[in-house]
Amino acid sequence: MYLTSEKKQELFKNHGRLKSETDTGSPESQIALFTHRIQHLTEHLKSNKKDHSSRLGLLKLVGKRRSLLDYLIKTDIERYRAIISELGIRK
Repeated sequence: MYLTSEKKQELFKNHGRLKSETDTGSPESQIALFTHRIQHLTEHLKSNKKDHSSRLGLLKLVGKRRSLLDYLIKTDIERYRAIISELGIRK
């Protein structure tokens, strides 16, 4: 499995709002998790170009991440800028 529970806890600890392993619901931690999954699927699709079901899943993840980022823009622009710079996401 590409995403172990230890890796998830590390993502939540590094990017979560409370900086704890149990902060799984904050937008920052969810965006970090989606970004990790998007990077994994992108690498998969580079070598498996005809895997259309994974491509559809990738597009859904990008949409979910985009809506969370839009939510952060509306609520707190500083948190948005911080997560963008941490993860290296471009608008």
